[in-house]
Amino acid sequence: MTASPRVMGSDYMHWAKTSSTARFNLATSGLANLKLSDLSVRLDDLEITGDTGYGYPPLVNALAARMGVDSESIVTAAGTSFANHLAMATLVNPGDEVLIEQPTYEPLLSLARYLGADVKRFLRRFEEGFQALPERIEQTISPRTRLIVITNLNNPTGVLTDEPTMARIGELARTVKARVLVDEVYLETFFESRPRTALSRGPEFVATSSLTKAFGLSGLRCGWIVAAPDLARRMWLLNDLFAATPVHPGERLSVLALQQLDTISQMAATRLETNRTLVNRFLDSRDDLETVKPNGGTVFFPRLRDKNADRLCELLRNKYETSVVPGRFLGCPSISVSEWVEIQRRCLVDSSD
Repeated sequence: MTASPRVMGSDYMHWAKTSSTARFNLATSGLANLKLSDLSVRLDDLEITGDTGYGYPPLVNALAARMGVDSESIVTAAGTSFANHLAMATLVNPGDEVLIEQPTYEPLLSLARYLGADVKRFLRRFEEGFQALPERIEQTISPRTRLIVITNLNNPTGVLTDEPTMARIGELARTVKARVLVDEVYLETFFESRPRTALSRGPEFVATSSLTKAFGLSGLRCGWIVAAPDLARRMWLLNDLFAATPVHPGERLSVLALQQLDTISQMAATRLETNRTLVNRFLDSRDDLETVKPNGGTVFFPRLRDKNADRLCELLRNKYETSVVPGRFLGCPSISVSEWVEIQRRCLVDSSD
C-alpha cells in the first residue's frame, strides 16, 4: 500500500496570495515596493553568473558590517522566510520541543510542525501590552525544549522586546541547552537607531532578517541569518540541499541596495512616520477598536470589542474594497474579546500544570 504524500503549507500565505488583493490592501506588512529605477543601477553592474561558493563575498561582507558581526556569522538566504526555514531546519530534529509565542507569524508555526517539532505556545497577552514576558516562557520551558522562537518586533503586534528581556530569555534557554531564534526583520524599521542583533547577547541566539519590510525591496529577496560561526557553517552546508546556487543578479543588486541604504532609509522613514500618524489618528477616533500601539514597525494589531472580526473583514473587503488580515491566521481567533480572554485564561492554567 502506497502512503499518501504529505501535504503541508501555510494557511496564511495561501490566503495572502489568493484572497488578500484589494484596492486598499492593508494586509501587506512592509513598505510599498521600490522599482529598479529607484536604485542607481547600470547594466554594467550586473552579471548573471558569479563565483559565489558559500556566499557572495561583497554581499556577505556588507551584511556583516551592517549587523556588527564577523563575516563567518552571516548566511545569506532568499528573504526572511527562507532564512527562518534554513535556521530552524538546522536547529530542530523531529520530536524536539519548540516554544513559539502566541500571537506570531503563522508560517513560523507551520514550519516547526512541518519539521516534526513538538510545538508548545507561550502567550503574549493584550492586557500585558503583548510583551514577551520571561515568566511565561519559564512556565512553559522544559528539559526537552531545544528552541524558543520569537519575532522582534513582534509580528503581528509590532511590540519591541527590549534587551534586558531578551537577555533573560537567553538565560532561560541556556538552562536547558536550547537556542533562541529571533526574526528581526521589523527591527530594520528603526533605521539608524536599530537595536543590536540578538547574537550580540550570546551564542545561543540566532537572528534572521531581510531588506523586505523596511525598505520596499521585497523583489531582491535579500535575507540573512546571523549565527555563531559553527552554526552558520552548518546552515551553509544544509543549504546545499535547498538552494545550492543563488540568483547572482539578485546578489549584486542587493550589494548596490546596501550601498544606497542611507538614502532609501530616509525616504522610508518619512513615509513610515506619515502613515503611522494617520493610523494612530484613525484608531483614536474609534471606540469599537482597542490597540496596543507600537512605537515602531509597520504593523498594528487592533482588536474589535465584543464582535466577530471575520464579519468585519468581510465588510471591509466587500463594501470598502479594503483588505486586512483576520486574527485567526496569527493565533487570535476572530471571536469576541470576552471569548478570547477565556481562551487565554485556559492556556495560562494549562501551561502551569
